[in-house]
Amino acid sequence: RDIYKKLLEWKTSQRRKPLLLRGARQVGKTYILQKFGGKEYESVAYFNFEEDPTIDDFFRQKLDPEQIISNLSLYLNLEIKPEKCLIIFDEIQASNNALNALKYFSEQAQEYHIAAAGSLIGITLSRPRSFPVGKVSFLDMYPMTFPEFLNAVGKSGFRQLIETKNEFSPFPQPFHNELVDLLARYFYVGGMPEPVRLFVETGNLGDVRKIQKDIIDSYLLDFSKHAITSDIPKLGMIWDSIPTHLAKENKKFIFTAIRKSIRGREYESALKWLENAGLIYKSYQVTTAKTPLKGYMNRSNFKVFVLDVGILGAMVNLSPQLLAGRDRLFSEFRGAFVENYVAQQLHSEKGVDLYYWTSKGKKAETDFLCEFISQIYPLEAKAGINPKSKSLISFDRQFKPTVLSRATLLNLRHDGRICNYPLYAITLFPELDFVSQEKTRDSEAIV
Repeated sequence: RDIYKKLLEWKTSQRRKPLLLRGARQVGKTYILQKFGGKEYESVAYFNFEEDPTIDDFFRQKLDPEQIISNLSLYLNLEIKPEKCLIIFDEIQASNNALNALKYFSEQAQEYHIAAAGSLIGITLSRPRSFPVGKVSFLDMYPMTFPEFLNAVGKSGFRQLIETKNEFSPFPQPFHNELVDLLARYFYVGGMPEPVRLFVETGNLGDVRKIQKDIIDSYLLDFSKHAITSDIPKLGMIWDSIPTHLAKENKKFIFTAIRKSIRGREYESALKWLENAGLIYKSYQVTTAKTPLKGYMNRSNFKVFVLDVGILGAMVNLSPQLLAGRDRLFSEFRGAFVENYVAQQLHSEKGVDLYYWTSKGKKAETDFLCEFISQIYPLEAKAGINPKSKSLISFDRQFKPTVLSRATLLNLRHDGRICNYPLYAITLFPELDFVSQEKTRDSEAIV
């Protein structure tokens, strides 16, 4: 996983603090930490606060790091050596005492390498007195991106082909065709590690779907186990309604679409719970293209995307037969899979906040506005190979951006002022256009 490099940076940092690895259930947090500990340390001391709640007792007395380490070493019958042993506190959200103890390790015992993980850390940290402010480092983990998926299915050469692209010219057509086929499989399998592993080992899409359904069931179980009682039915209603919202033309999330009598403010805490749990991404509306976009967003108007395109497919029972006609797969569901995919890649791969633009009369809408290096880049995400870009042109007339971009099934190419990125290479957006612009300026200077 790509996050491994960030874990190495954390290990060697001169300002290392205890690490909190956040992410939704089943994205691979435990696996990557154990893999990292096994390769980079002499030993691993693993503690899971959900599987063994009694571990919390070691953190109920005075929070003295040396005493805690001594007790944990005795408990595991393992010498926990400073610098040499990775201490993993898994599902740490189940122990508020252990979470608070990280502060004292940061202040008094930095020689111990502690990595904590939890599927609901975001929920826990939103509560009072649950957060050692300024005393921990954060890493966010997401489902596998499409480049990671290429590695997993043995196509790392294609990933290298994409990532080493340094000019805005088409990929060889045979490679383009195969990458589109691989993208179609990613749309179905998604990026959750267990379904990906099963797909690689067996290719059985029916079993892939069963595992995805099990993952969804585990999310629903979390609703009932960890949310406040009044929010439990609201969480289920919001979660089940997301595909309905994405099937609409403008994909805007409207509380009354769940039930006509609903008042939005009564459901806001449940929606925030889903966001803190890492199960959804929100994209906010703006009506102007000025930096910073966060200062101009409309908090009342937003879209909601599911954390993983494969999970979205499982929620709507997407048929594996659609893979035989890949064009239908991309266009199915009003292009919702395409837009959810792009939102997922931009958020997890690029780390950008998500926004979309609508004109004041709501006659035009651009799917994404992304802020990079204090510049704003509009991006449309389209399902087919004959895209129309009326909204993008409307945006261009009003704001005169440096570049216009579109993600489609077309190959890499320029369509007038529009930079067309193939969906499988959306990770090139918008950096490749920087390169293209610089080469153009250099050529003009030479002339």
